[in-house]
Amino acid sequence: MATYTKYQKAVADIHTKKHDFANDTFKIALTNRAPVVASDNVLLTAAEIAAGNGYTAGGETVVIDSAAQVAGLFTLAVTTDVVFTAAGGSMGPFRYVVFYNSTPAGGLLISYWDRGASLTLLDGEDFTVDVTDKLFEAT
Repeated sequence: MATYTKYQKAVADIHTKKHDFANDTFKIALTNRAPVVASDNVLLTAAEIAAGNGYTAGGETVVIDSAAQVAGLFTLAVTTDVVFTAAGGSMGPFRYVVFYNSTPAGGLLISYWDRGASLTLLDGEDFTVDVTDKLFEAT
């Protein structure tokens, strides 16, 4: 099971309205570099895997279904999983799955999952990011 972690700056970015969950584009990218939650802020610091063999630079788009704040709890939810498919060769290795907002310059990091071990997809293999519950919560 993957471990979920929020970047420290992400909660502040939400409170200062740097994310427009109705209009911005949110993505999931893959990396093999261990995140530094205290200092990583943009996608470049996450060091995503190289584009090619089915992986597109910047990762795959996440369709946001709802974003709401109720009684001080902010919740972001989606109903469509994100799927990466290796094509024409291997994709990876990657260990970390990074959720970020690609609209602001540099792409603001929000959270990531640590799979616990690196994975390389062989040609034709899929990797599904199950994001069909609450993708992000913050108080």
